[in-house]
Amino acid sequence: MNIDFNKSGGLVPAIIQDAETKNVLMLGYMNQEAFDITKEEKTVTFFSRSKNRLWTKGEESGNYLELKSMDIDCDQDTLLVTVKPRGPVCHKGTDTCWEKENNSDYGFLSVLEDVIAERKNSINDKSYTASLFKKGINKIAQKVGEEAVEMIIEAKDNNDNLFLNESADLLFHYLVLLQAKGYGLNNVVDVLKERHK
Repeated sequence: MNIDFNKSGGLVPAIIQDAETKNVLMLGYMNQEAFDITKEEKTVTFFSRSKNRLWTKGEESGNYLELKSMDIDCDQDTLLVTVKPRGPVCHKGTDTCWEKENNSDYGFLSVLEDVIAERKNSINDKSYTASLFKKGINKIAQKVGEEAVEMIIEAKDNNDNLFLNESADLLFHYLVLLQAKGYGLNNVVDVLKERHK
């Protein structure tokens, strides 16, 4: 990695990103020595511009940043450092320096979960999703079973379009079932993570 420390007076910005959630946690600066120590010790060390010295994130709080990887941008003057945080990252005690929670986001699936939750809690909603919630857990579970069988049938045929549509139906109804039981994708992912250990 050929880092251009000279471009900005010996320091380069280091964007800190959670390796799992992909959320940006903070921004710090590294000189060559901080970079070398981080690489060697696998714990993120910065150069503090205010204290004019090296400092390892977590040296006082115990909330270290365990190094997972480092990449340099196209101009060789900014680092992307992926980490596993060992506690809150900000000195104010928040997950990020932008006071945002460091939760996993599943892109469109998270948006869909939010819509399903809205429909669940909207009494006057006449949508298909709201109607499922009104019919209760047994009907929702039954729909998941029906969609699973339909997906299996399509998996045995050669029509990819039908297979993908049935897969989407199954996933949608599964998300509805999770909401009906008071859970979400994060809960299922937590179980999978635990099994992965």
